[in-house]
Amino acid sequence: MAKKKEETCAFCGRPGSASEVLIPSGIQPGVFLCAECADQIHELLGEYRHEVAGGRSTGKVTKGGDKDAINIATLPKPKEICAFLDQYVIGQDSAKRYLSVAVYNHYKRLAQKHQDEGEMADVDIEKSNIIMVGPTGTGKTLLAKTIARMLDVPFTIVDATVLTQAGYVGEDIESLLTRLLQVADYDVSKAQRGIVFIDEIDKIARKGDNPTITRDVSGEGVQQGLLKLLEGSVVNVPPQGGRKHPEQKMIPVDTKDILFICGGAFDGIERKIAQRLNTHVVGYSTDSRNRIDRDNYLTYVAPQDLKSFGLIPEIIGRLPILTHLDPLDRDALRRVLTEPKNAITRQYVKLFAMDGVKLTFTPEALDMIVDKAIEYKLGARGLRAIVETVMIDAMYEVPSGKMKKFEVTGEYVLDKLRKSHFELNKDTVTTKD
Repeated sequence: MAKKKEETCAFCGRPGSASEVLIPSGIQPGVFLCAECADQIHELLGEYRHEVAGGRSTGKVTKGGDKDAINIATLPKPKEICAFLDQYVIGQDSAKRYLSVAVYNHYKRLAQKHQDEGEMADVDIEKSNIIMVGPTGTGKTLLAKTIARMLDVPFTIVDATVLTQAGYVGEDIESLLTRLLQVADYDVSKAQRGIVFIDEIDKIARKGDNPTITRDVSGEGVQQGLLKLLEGSVVNVPPQGGRKHPEQKMIPVDTKDILFICGGAFDGIERKIAQRLNTHVVGYSTDSRNRIDRDNYLTYVAPQDLKSFGLIPEIIGRLPILTHLDPLDRDALRRVLTEPKNAITRQYVKLFAMDGVKLTFTPEALDMIVDKAIEYKLGARGLRAIVETVMIDAMYEVPSGKMKKFEVTGEYVLDKLRKSHFELNKDTVTTKD
């Protein structure tokens, strides 16, 4: 008995056993199109439509066009990226400059493979991952979310607090790349050019220098697992996330061209910086101490401080760019309270307007809110906590009343903070003789 002939793709001749699926023709029997050719046709058609929209098409679709090619001439320059960040983030000029340059250089790294000509053809530009150190509420995550709006590469924000060493309860290290694949619609080549922001990197610091009976599976174990991702290697990623299973199909992802940006509060690192700076003074000279800004020790943060905090040297070496975010001063907090489009005061003005009430904040009330946020050391997030506390009674009473205007004054703010025990009412405090 003759062996049945295997169906093949009419475009490339690939047999059905070597393809995910063969799509039959609706007109001609026995004619098939493999899934790989269908994907390639879809990519070429998308590139053609993009060129037509830009007025650069010749009317022909040519095979061999690189959809990953990047034109450096059209890339946003570092100053343009920084100006975009200025529209959404108040202050933090140093961190903005570092991020702008890092993103621009990341684009140029992706473009180098398409411009290997001349004397510098044998020079390979390597990536420089970033780590940002700053107190809570200073804008680390906001910077990452804002810069993601203007990028042409996949960008995702992941949390390091849920990660554990392989084999323990929690998420595997590879789940970071699962989020990136999802953002890239599971296009591996596109995901391999993306940017990953790892938030709360300080939460995986080594718990202590003293050896213990139990393993540090959510601290040093996670750091060791991150080494291969940050350096660049082919990692098998579960497409749907979660735990790995032998029967689960894995997607290989090369992290060589993925830029990693890490951020963390590193609460308490100021004390380690202060100790290091004090050891530099020798003899009777105190000039170096007088030049130190004691209100912002993070300005002097160095890699050895991260090591003292609990990051292993191997991971510090894979995060060569270290920058800091300054604590928000009074002027910056005042601007955060009123200037952004989604400022908390504007949100309440809109909420009251939906009830037909015109809400206003006096300058004294705004100053009082800012002063209390500085006193409580909660950063920009503290502004919202204070405003929510101040406005809760008004939000309860005003919708049922008939007033058309409501003004928040400095005395009103102080009174509500005292009633909610945010502020101690000094008039009620009695002292014993």
